[in-house]
Amino acid sequence: MINRARGAVGKAHPEGRFDYTTIGHVTVDVMSDGSRRPGGSAFYSALQAARLGGRALILTRGAPQEIEELMEPYRAELELQIQPAAQTTTLETSGSDAERSQRVLAWAGAIAEDAAIDTAILHLAPVARELPRRWRGSVGFLGLTPQGLARTWTGADGEILPAAPDPDELPPGLRAMVLSVHERDACAALISRARSAGTVVAITAGGGDTTILREGERPLTAAVAPVEQMSEDVGAGDVFSAAFFVALAEGQSAVRAADFANAAAAVRIAGPGAQAIGDRAAIEARLRAVAVAGPQGAVGP
Repeated sequence: MINRARGAVGKAHPEGRFDYTTIGHVTVDVMSDGSRRPGGSAFYSALQAARLGGRALILTRGAPQEIEELMEPYRAELELQIQPAAQTTTLETSGSDAERSQRVLAWAGAIAEDAAIDTAILHLAPVARELPRRWRGSVGFLGLTPQGLARTWTGADGEILPAAPDPDELPPGLRAMVLSVHERDACAALISRARSAGTVVAITAGGGDTTILREGERPLTAAVAPVEQMSEDVGAGDVFSAAFFVALAEGQSAVRAADFANAAAAVRIAGPGAQAIGDRAAIEARLRAVAVAGPQGAVGP
């Protein structure tokens, strides 16, 4: 295990304690223009958590030098634990939202089990079926984004296709789960198992309303206000997830947490790349602007 810690931010912490920890592959995203940049739910979510004022850690696997070079612009905000591998998970990405397509060009392998975790919020953030089955340590709030469990890739071209996750992959003690409407059908059994266990399930739909599901309750919706001058949406769902988990852990209701998370996603998509991810002040400004404009208003972040 290679452990790099620099520039920790946020409150004072007991030694080794984090506010937000993600487990999942930091990926090399090869964009349609040929550029390469860091990606993966673990990266985008941890960066959003850090910009909300938390001390954030990413536990990942890949080629250490490659990951560290990709992450250099963000290393003052994030801490890394890298399990060394011969290659880093590399995804070729094109399109957006429902039209986005990806191919797996390289896979770093599964993250080793029995990692030591000490965190207020643990976000299981797979992109390519890399999660460990177990870990040890202290976790206050457990969240899951099952995107990486709901996909498979076969054949020489590495095209990513939908796949139904095994409900037994749902970890015990899960407090919240976030997925896209495009993953809902493949994850139907997982959603049912999660709801029966008392997990809050949020289903995002891009510019459409967010649906909140809880066992024994009617579905709730959180409206999504339009965003003017959208730049790109890569990582918007991951930003939503981190903000949603943080807000729930802070004691907000599921709908208020979704409103906060939708505002965070709106801030993200208004600018290019991960640098557009907003801090708490920017997200709260977006919430105020939406409240002033009303539910039908089209406002910028």
